[in-house]
Amino acid sequence: MTKLEVATALRERTGISQRQAFDAVELFLNSVKDALKQGEKVSLVGFGTFYIKTKEARNGRNPRTGEKIRIPPKSIIVFKPGKEFRELVNVTTPKSA
Repeated sequence: MTKLEVATALRERTGISQRQAFDAVELFLNSVKDALKQGEKVSLVGFGTFYIKTKEARNGRNPRTGEKIRIPPKSIIVFKPGKEFRELVNVTTPKSA
């Protein structure tokens, strides 16, 4: 699903214009980005939590040459789905006898 498809679904459900729906989606995404950039957690009850995790510097190896290299530390964005979302997506099929 693309950003445009999300905006279209929002427009269809609320009756606002396509431009307003697209702007609302953009505003939401920019708010999440800004909060993460400032080091804040973004918790959406029933959906999940976005947060920043720091990976320490480590030693690595260039797979092509075998040369040892130093991989610098970096921050990554992590998403942990909420219980309700996890259960919704976790479709289990019954075991056949």
